[in-house]
Amino acid sequence: MEILNQLNCVGGIDIYSIITRLVLSLVLGGFIGWEREYRKQSAGLRTHILICLGATLMMLISIYMPQSFPNFQNGDPGRIAAQVVSGIGFLGAGAIFSLGGSIRGLTTAASIWIVAAIGLAVGSGMYLGAIAATAMVLLVLTLFRRIEKSLFQEDVMKVLKITFETTKIESEKVFFILEQYKIITQSVNVYQSKSKRRTRMELYVQVPIKTPIKDLYKDLNNIQHVAGISLGQDFK
Repeated sequence: MEILNQLNCVGGIDIYSIITRLVLSLVLGGFIGWEREYRKQSAGLRTHILICLGATLMMLISIYMPQSFPNFQNGDPGRIAAQVVSGIGFLGAGAIFSLGGSIRGLTTAASIWIVAAIGLAVGSGMYLGAIAATAMVLLVLTLFRRIEKSLFQEDVMKVLKITFETTKIESEKVFFILEQYKIITQSVNVYQSKSKRRTRMELYVQVPIKTPIKDLYKDLNNIQHVAGISLGQDFK
């Protein structure tokens, strides 16, 4: 029980507690940031450390002000910390982006939000809660990622280009074949050559990772007037 009480050091702050909380904040934010950096996410090691340190410092200021200015009766020490919760949403929104019809960055945005909460917990002296939350976040980002991949089939966003040697394209047959392979079409663009002898379909598609690409190519090539097919991740 004594150890648990030490890990929940709530109360006044001094130089020792300020340094201790900031260092712990750096370490815990760094653990989560390292995982995001390893996954090549937009918000990585430095971003998560800075967010956690900033939230911790804001919480320390919230505690310091009523402690240092006892005659300030109308102050609310929770107001600064509350602004961290609402303000962190702007950083989280910056990590989310739309790619075609798919949304990316939600997990990183959530990690930004939770690392700010961890920083507030450290700043308030709730060390046990901060450490436990960090361990759980790392568990979700690593172990649960593997479980998610094993239970749910992952899709890959690609651009499918089909060239026809005619101005009249068999779009219905294309969509039918894609549906058979459980490929979801997000958007379609059609381009004609200057000579108007060729037409190119560009489809932004969501392809299941275990799709037999050779069979897909074969079925698409069987469509009348198909001159060429390419499937890649060139989103230009």
